Amino acid sequence: MPVPHDIAAETELWDAYAESAFKDDAEPSFCWTQYPGHGPGPELLGNPETVLEIGCGTGRALAHLAQQGVKATGVDLSPRMVALAGEKWAPLGVRIEPGEILDWLGADEKRYDAVYSIFGAAWFTDPSRLFPLVRKHLVPGGVFVFSQPPAIPGAYGPQGMYKGGFAGKAMFTYRYSYRPAVWERHLLRAGFTSAEATVMDAPKAGHIGTLIVQARA
Repeated sequence: MPVPHDIAAETELWDAYAESAFKDDAEPSFCWTQYPGHGPGPELLGNPETVLEIGCGTGRALAHLAQQGVKATGVDLSPRMVALAGEKWAPLGVRIEPGEILDWLGADEKRYDAVYSIFGAAWFTDPSRLFPLVRKHLVPGGVFVFSQPPAIPGAYGPQGMYKGGFAGKAMFTYRYSYRPAVWERHLLRAGFTSAEATVMDAPKAGHIGTLIVQARA
């Protein structure tokens, strides 16, 4: 049974996050993991001419790609984040639009060489609804890559997450966690021709790794 996402409440949550996460002096940067300088870089996307980042947050990854000559588009649920990041990276040619990702993809008619998510919308959206839409927005041979923390053993499916601890206004969203093989099955069911999900170890033993998932249209 689908979980009851309250998009208005989640928008408020991510607007609050934007105020603390966005730094005006930030530089373009691309990293799939939560550890700066660790793991692969944008080469996982191949050599795209066009990319779409779903849940693009601060837009630093888009800015990095735009500096390499890629036509970079991002979507984020937070109007506040879109305003901040969109203004900062517009001189590089980055385009960032506000929107709930399922609705935005349903209305968008463009196709992209690569779609990706770095701890973004692929973590916070029902994959049974998201993945078929992503597939439709990829050119033949295009790639979909996303990263996020791996599932906690035994805790699979949608997981509720409060913002700011356990006191104050109840602001929460849902994130989705599965074993690597289950992510692969979701992608193949959505029409991708190949899918590979792996967990990359953290740079320090015993620390949280990173799930990295790659699929091809």
